[in-house]
Parts: sequence; structure tokens; C-alpha cells
Amino acid sequence: MTVEHTLTSQERLADLDLDQLRQLVGLVEYDPEGDPFPVTGWDAVVWVVGNATQAALYYQLVWGMELVAYSGPETGNRDHHAYVLRSGATRFVLRGGVDPDSALHDHHRRHGDGIVDIALEVPDVDRCITHARAQGATVVEEPHDVTDEHGTVRLAAIAAYGETRHTLVDRSRYTGPYLPGFVARSSTVVRPAGSPKRLFQALDHVVGNVELGRMDEWVGFYNRVMGFTNMAEFVGDDIATEYSALMSKVVASGNHRVKFPLNEPAMGKKRSQIDEYLDFYRGPGAQHLALATNDILRTVDELRAKGVEFLATPDSYYTDPELRARIGEVRVPIEELRSRGILVDRDEDGYLLQIFTKPLGDRPTVFFELIERHGSLGFGKGNFQALFEAIEREQARRGNF
Repeated sequence: MTVEHTLTSQERLADLDLDQLRQLVGLVEYDPEGDPFPVTGWDAVVWVVGNATQAALYYQLVWGMELVAYSGPETGNRDHHAYVLRSGATRFVLRGGVDPDSALHDHHRRHGDGIVDIALEVPDVDRCITHARAQGATVVEEPHDVTDEHGTVRLAAIAAYGETRHTLVDRSRYTGPYLPGFVARSSTVVRPAGSPKRLFQALDHVVGNVELGRMDEWVGFYNRVMGFTNMAEFVGDDIATEYSALMSKVVASGNHRVKFPLNEPAMGKKRSQIDEYLDFYRGPGAQHLALATNDILRTVDELRAKGVEFLATPDSYYTDPELRARIGEVRVPIEELRSRGILVDRDEDGYLLQIFTKPLGDRPTVFFELIERHGSLGFGKGNFQALFEAIEREQARRGNF
């Protein structure tokens, strides 16, 4: 299979190749011929936010994203602003209501800033929808074409957990900046000399939080409806401290380009991070996005200099002799990781470096993970204890523990 057939449109725009993707996101070999629901990769992460105009500026100034398209009153969209931002192969769409009666305001009142749509690029929308419907999925948008002077995009959508949905996109006949109804828009942000071209290159995975007892139901949904395979599971003592616990299972598309860890709370002495999320998001939703970078040290330094706050890791994590023995040699001295609070984990395939931000908005809901992979296909299982304890400390400070 040629590179042209295996790269998404976003990956080609970002000048990424398959070797880079194998390192960035753990891409694996895959034959789509027998897949009833073939997924090429991520298309867009669509957010509903309280102020899209300010949020778009934040993601440009702080996270180094590039503004590429826009829809709003000036383009005939009287309901809301929508800004399309890109970093490497990652596309965010930020939507905020303009019309006081916009349904986006109702969504934001319930959930705060959050992800409403995890859109996926597929080679055949109709094939996917036919299979999904036969497997009991709720089709919230029937297959249809949207067209402008740049060509035609075929779209449809299915419902997922909570109010999250997956829009399925075939843009193989389209050359515009995003979708019909959007116009090209360039950033006016002037970056300091010497700034990196981008702070992250791709989207690694998106984590969803669901209610107690419903994780296996949604794992089954992705297995049955979308043909995803079970990649990993963490139960029992895998993600537990003295006080709280959660359970997690990971499903992935055939090529592992799209990965969805799904979490549910588990019984513990106190309330877990999943309980806190479900309370403040008012139901299931996307908890965090893992952003893949090929230089996590520089990315963390740049973000911290711009005011981004990360979860703190105690020095004892880095002096633990068991950790030192388990991780072996990594590309940077352990002291460099300790000075930044970056975690490291190794499995049979290699190692990874990772760090987690504090919640991005006013509610303790959505946050980001930065991840740099070196062969590892995992999710940092060896760091779960340290990470969970760090999150518990933040919950306690917020009074939600």
C-alpha cells in the first residue's frame, strides 16, 4: 500500500511520513480490505467553548497552533463562530455561540468547555454507516454531500458516549481549507525569532470517561460498530491508590492511528478523578487528549514559559531504584526529566516520555497529555501510581476528594 493511500490529508499537509508516524503515535501495519468500518485516521477534534474568539487566540499564542479557516457571521453563519486550528496533523475546531438562542450556549451551560465531536477520516462514509446501523449504532446524521468551489465532502455521524459523536468524513474530493461554509483565515500572531515550527505533531489518543458499570458496554460498541480491537486493559490494582481507583480499557483502529482509552470509576475510600469529571462535566465525555511530540523537553519548556501548569511529580519518583532498573537508558539524563516533572515508562517494545497538564478551563474536566514515544505502544502503565497520586493531590486542593 502506498504512502498516498495510508496518510490522512492532515498528515500530508504536515509533511509527515509513515516512519515519523510509527514513532509519534505507534502506527502499525494494517490491511483495511477485511475491515467493515475502515478508519484512515483523525479528522478533527471539535470543541464547544464559552468564547471561541479568545480560545482561538489562546491556542495560537500558547500552544503554537496555526489558524487556517473560519466560519461566522461574516461568512453567513449567524449562529456561532468556528475557528479551525492546526498543529502538524492535529486539527481543532473551536465553536462558540453568537446568537443568544444558539444551542451551543445550552451545551456549554451543561458541560463547560469540552469536546463535542471526535471526527474521523474514512475512505467510505456509506460503507461505515451501513455497518454501524446494522450493529445498532444511532445515526445522528445521514450520509450527505456538502459542496463549494473547492469540491465535495461526504459526511455522516454516529452517537457515542454522553453527548459525544463521531462525524465520519471523506474529503478525498475536496481541496478547501476545512469544509464548505468555511473560508481560509491566516493567523496574525507574530512568533518570536527562534520559536519552534510547532509544539506537537499529531494526536496520539483521546480518553473518554463513562459512568460506573458502562465501560464494557462502550468497549463493546467500538468493537462491534467500528471494528476496533482491544489493545490494553487496566483493572484491579493497575490504577489504584490507598484512596481511589479507576478501571480503563483501550480500543484502537486497525492501524492504531486512532486509540480510545475508556475509563470508569471504581470503588474506593474516596472519589476518583473520574467521579470528579462526571460531576463537573455533568455526564460522560472526553477527559483528555494526548498530543504527540518529537521533543517533549523543548515543548514543556516552551509551554511552561507561557504559563501552562503541569501536574507535579515528587523527587522520590526519580530516585526510586526500581524505576531506574526498569526504564534503563533513555535519550536524556534522568535529571533533565526530573527538572521538568516528565514521567518515563518502558515496555517490551520500547519506552515513552509523558507529562500531564492541569485542567485547561475553570471546571476540573478536560486536560492535555504530552507524549514522546520511542517504540513503546503502551500508555505509561508504570506511571499510573505516581500520576494518580498527583491528581489526587490536585483534587484535594480543589475540595473534591
